Amino acid sequence: MSAAADDAQGNREDSGEDRLIARYFRPLATDPGAFDLRDDAATLMPPPGMEVVLQADALVGGVHFFPDDPADLVARKALRVNLSDLAAKGATPAGFLLTLALPAETSEAWLQDFARGLGDDAAAFGCPLLGGDTVRTSGPVVISISAFGLVPQGRMVRRAGAQAGDVIVVTGTIGDSALGLLLRTDAAAAARWKLDHVERGTLAERYLLPQPRLALAKAVLEHATAAMDVSDGLAGDLAKLCGVSGVDAEVDAAKVPFSAAAAKAIAAEPGLLQGALSGGDDYEIIATLPAAKLGALRSAGAATGVPVTEIGRIVAGRGGARFFDHGQQLAFERTSFSHF
Repeated sequence: MSAAADDAQGNREDSGEDRLIARYFRPLATDPGAFDLRDDAATLMPPPGMEVVLQADALVGGVHFFPDDPADLVARKALRVNLSDLAAKGATPAGFLLTLALPAETSEAWLQDFARGLGDDAAAFGCPLLGGDTVRTSGPVVISISAFGLVPQGRMVRRAGAQAGDVIVVTGTIGDSALGLLLRTDAAAAARWKLDHVERGTLAERYLLPQPRLALAKAVLEHATAAMDVSDGLAGDLAKLCGVSGVDAEVDAAKVPFSAAAAKAIAAEPGLLQGALSGGDDYEIIATLPAAKLGALRSAGAATGVPVTEIGRIVAGRGGARFFDHGQQLAFERTSFSHF
């Protein structure tokens, strides 16, 4: 994402892309390494003893968000899903690259709102825009962000590392976003679940706007043996972690933390339990750690206002995750969201 000038004075943007970048995105490029978005690349120099964590996620209109979702919330979601991964790795945000594919009919108002939302979150999370690209597409809006974080050398918390005897914890609550999506696609659901206005709002907001748990990144770095963010569904993502670590997980579904709204929905329709456990878009952190460190992680969560809940244990095995509901093992039709 560069807007290099091409006249003799070096201060005139001629192309539509240059004008778009200069107007909407140059104000977000506050890091000196971004070179004011006037070059073909940026630089990122980690402090001594630190290394860079790289992460990328894309959002596609009609797949990850609805066409009528507010543009500022779409932008914030695009950045936050990447920041969620950094948090699970124990990393501190350092900057991001943005690739934005826009249909010809994209309005100035949409771009203004998108840039405003992106800029607000970039400032709030200390993660400035470093560069990227803007292109035209005949399809839906596509937003791809590559985010960079910093961790002490050799300390990034990987999926590998979970050990038999570790406890399994998850931050926040699970299933809200999946149920919020159901509310968008099933107008009668709120009435069936007997949700009030506040409860409906809770589920809808969790779908629209993830809450990356960056406040717990340092504690995850200090205490976790393995961790990842829950983006595709708790059941499937935990199985992925176990597969890399070469262990099994046993989870008591009754211990999985649900919001009051999600709990009411599941009580009204018990069949929603599996969807809540596998639906995805939670953007919470799932981590494993020795039982002796559980108190310290919970204290860190309490200090930052992010609940940390023990939901199960790691046992010897070959890479599976088993969920039990009142002693009966759940048989999932699918354990997580998949694009393919």
